[in-house]
Amino acid sequence: MTLVSPFVRAVAALAPGLLLCAAFADLTAGSRVHAGARITTRKADTKGGVLIVMYHNFGSAENRYTRSYRHFREDLENFYSLGFRPVTMSQYLANRMPLPPGASPVVITMDDSAPTQFAVDRKGRIDPHCAVGMWRAFAKTHPDFPVRGTFYVLPPIMWDQHAWRHHKVRLLKTWGSELACHTWSHRALRYQSDDSAAREYGRSSEFLKGLGFPQPSLAFPYGIYPRHMALLKGFKWKGKKYKFTGAVTCNPDLAPYPSFASKHPYELNRIEARRGYLALDYWMPEFKRNLHRLYVMP
Repeated sequence: MTLVSPFVRAVAALAPGLLLCAAFADLTAGSRVHAGARITTRKADTKGGVLIVMYHNFGSAENRYTRSYRHFREDLENFYSLGFRPVTMSQYLANRMPLPPGASPVVITMDDSAPTQFAVDRKGRIDPHCAVGMWRAFAKTHPDFPVRGTFYVLPPIMWDQHAWRHHKVRLLKTWGSELACHTWSHRALRYQSDDSAAREYGRSSEFLKGLGFPQPSLAFPYGIYPRHMALLKGFKWKGKKYKFTGAVTCNPDLAPYPSFASKHPYELNRIEARRGYLALDYWMPEFKRNLHRLYVMP
């Protein structure tokens, strides 16, 4: 079974590995119910698609790679009201998603380590105006929607504020989030030799291991695939062996259900949070009208 749309197949035929994310998602028939009851009235379906959402920067105005703060708040509200609950990429790939009955998973990912994703003040207090601060505030009033996401970081950047790097990582771990690989320097992998790609992967993987994330997934820089995908399954760098548990693309479609993804983990679809055709704002109304089959926890 495949959950790749005709659009994605057509684009892949023309430009394999280079797909710009454009898709927006929203769930259907979901509503808040009493504790202990099902989150939605949707029937259980463990073969439905999974929503993986990609964010980059955040700001007061919306543009190609910036989600406005207002729209991010609306995203959280929409996810929640439609029965989505957050899981990490690791939980999704392991098919160990902590979801209540009737809920559907949403994997919220953030690429590039933009400072607007996660900022603190001089005392280490979370900036309420950054994305993590907004999500944290939402989680306080919606405790079943915690700050549980996957951050595809660039180690040299890591949200700036390098003195607070470990403090931020500790907070993310406490909330249930994880860090994952976006390579070391964000080079287009298709134009790198295998040795160069292994250096990008290995340097980042060793860094993540030191922070307590020894088995990360990968997000392809620019959505561009490497020359040889086999490297993702296992490679050596400085005499050590590494591999990725999975890899997310910029292919604008739902990702497959977990048991399928675990067997085919290296080209997982991801929908970009922005306006436009096949972006998140396009998919949300589609989910509301129940036009797509979604994974629903039994």
